[in-house]
Amino acid sequence: MHTELPEFDMPADEQVNLAAESFRMLADPTRIKVLWALLQGESSVACLADLTGAAPAAVSQHLAKLRLAGLVTGRREGTFVYYSAANDHVRSLLSQALFHADHVDRDIPAKTATPHVHQPARRTR
Repeated sequence: MHTELPEFDMPADEQVNLAAESFRMLADPTRIKVLWALLQGESSVACLADLTGAAPAAVSQHLAKLRLAGLVTGRREGTFVYYSAANDHVRSLLSQALFHADHVDRDIPAKTATPHVHQPARRTR
């Protein structure tokens, strides 16, 4: 039925699997908080633990998974590692997820929603 549509297109299996893995990595409130904080500037595990209210060991585990998924990067400086969001795709993905959550929470129909993209303020070190 759909294949008869001239503009019909399905993503490749590999692309679908990678996208699903990214969504799996975002299926945790602490990871969302960590990513949101990193969109505002690079940070250490200790600072992220403080911001999220999670134990440093837990934040470190979350960061390892996010790094494997390509959502964050790390920069070593001496014995410390400073993390940041991998790219602006992470910003778009998280902004859209928060936008959707905001509208589901307030039962706002998508058609009447005023476009608003959640954007963290950029900060410098």
